[in-house]
Amino acid sequence: MLRGEFESVGERSPEEVRRAYGELLAETVESVGIDTVVSRSGVDPEVVEAIAAGDQPELTLEAAAAVLATDPDRPDGETIKLEALDILLMGMTTAVVDVDAVAAGLDDEMDPKEIQQKVEGRYPITLAEYAAIHRFLEAR
Repeated sequence: MLRGEFESVGERSPEEVRRAYGELLAETVESVGIDTVVSRSGVDPEVVEAIAAGDQPELTLEAAAAVLATDPDRPDGETIKLEALDILLMGMTTAVVDVDAVAAGLDDEMDPKEIQQKVEGRYPITLAEYAAIHRFLEAR
């Protein structure tokens, strides 16, 4: 979710990208500890335990950022979330695509208005949706 953390995003499937995000979250939970992640992030304990177990629970980008922010070497959750959304906005600019092209590239899983609202941070975006958009933009 941060620049440079995930190589070859455009060459992976959205599921592989999502799995890579999950691995980073699991590493964070392992290094910080489940109890610490729960208390600092506000994420449901069952979700944190699922992350620790290597599962891929449905998470919003905001919740994932809150988990990552429990690592003292990372910025706060809001900064992580905004940097992640910035990656999408910059990706759209670099690839010279609009939300209609993104929607078409995602086989219309989300409509253009919904994509715009999520990328701008006005509506919650799940980690799976983020992975799909990120992967599409990097592949362009």
